[in-house]
Amino acid sequence: MTRQRVVIVGAGFGGLAAATTLESADVDVLLLDRHNYHQFLPLLYQVATSGLNSADVAYAIRGVFRRQQHVRVRKGHVTGVDWDRHLVHLRHEPSVEFDKLIVAAGSSTAFFGVPGAEEYAFPLYSLEDAVRLRNHILSLFEAAAVRPALADDGTLTFVIVGGGPTGVEVSGALAELVDKVLREDFHDVDLRATRIVLVEQGDHLLTAFGERSQAYAKSSLEERGVDVRLGVAVTHIGPDEIVLSTGARLATRCLVWAAGVKANPLADALGVDQGRAGRVVVSPDLSLPDHPEAFVIGDIADIDDGSGGRLPQVAQVAIQGGRHAAAQILADQAGRPRTAFRYRNKGMMATIGRRSAVTEVPGLPALHGLVAWLGWLSLHLVYLLGVRNRVSVFVNWAWNYFTWDRGPRLILRPESLPHTPHPHADG
Repeated sequence: MTRQRVVIVGAGFGGLAAATTLESADVDVLLLDRHNYHQFLPLLYQVATSGLNSADVAYAIRGVFRRQQHVRVRKGHVTGVDWDRHLVHLRHEPSVEFDKLIVAAGSSTAFFGVPGAEEYAFPLYSLEDAVRLRNHILSLFEAAAVRPALADDGTLTFVIVGGGPTGVEVSGALAELVDKVLREDFHDVDLRATRIVLVEQGDHLLTAFGERSQAYAKSSLEERGVDVRLGVAVTHIGPDEIVLSTGARLATRCLVWAAGVKANPLADALGVDQGRAGRVVVSPDLSLPDHPEAFVIGDIADIDDGSGGRLPQVAQVAIQGGRHAAAQILADQAGRPRTAFRYRNKGMMATIGRRSAVTEVPGLPALHGLVAWLGWLSLHLVYLLGVRNRVSVFVNWAWNYFTWDRGPRLILRPESLPHTPHPHADG
């Protein structure tokens, strides 16, 4: 009997979970991804704020399956699917055949039509985004060192849009970077002119958390000097200023966009039904209604939460969905009926900074402060791929804790400074 070929699109949390579930099964697995590495998205903000090296949060995909003979890894950009011929199309490469398909392509930045956002904002959803943002932040301080007057012209004003976990974590980490590290690096710059502004359209930070956690996050950020503005939206973004819904203008040359995500553009190319934010509509077992041989999981999938809402675009949904999709493929192979996906909410976490975090687990009291922070550190070390990466991250965190020093304050792609004619051009 010919072994079935399972093609998995995307080596994020969901794709890896599906592949590892199938690695010992009687199937051949082909794992496709645009990159040759898995990026640990929850720690990208630490790369952007010089807390970790980029290599600490990325792991070679082939290294995950180096001892598995039936899992193949291929670097390729998927552009679409031929459902009749069971082909996955790749950009500039031959198409690949599949018997079963798992689409775990993740999400992309949603700018919600805000003028200037796509051109001037700095998203934080990939390793390239994180390195680009780190380069830009450090370049602005270098510019202020050359011309101190720039500090009074918005060059050292940093705006973060979005009060979810990413926005809160970036704000807290950036405040600590400036106050505890760059203050010692840049003796010739008056860092009192530095401003960090967190803008959230809703009435609370961390809207998925409880009221006590929301209040704790806000007060903790404000203690670190972050200007938290609730009930305010950004209506226009330019190269050196933004306009708020209040009509106020704020001079800045660095706006971090953490306001939300949408489905990966691949969702538009599949030719199937889509729901909110372009996410692909799936059946209860996570398969496509018209193509039961294909499953869609994680951020790109529009999954009913059982009460009329949609499951959040978080790592645990992707991991559990990947394992479930793989289990359905094995059930088909064994002649067993498929089962509906049931998501188990294991809780939510967000860190604000040193010794400060919020953790909420269903059925347990919410945790704030040191205990929550230690839990956040431990959980992220557990889910990080690779022993070397875990050791490196642990050492970096320990060094930072005891010395207040940060890791790679390196500008790898120099850019034109704000006092030159093209402030946003790469040099």
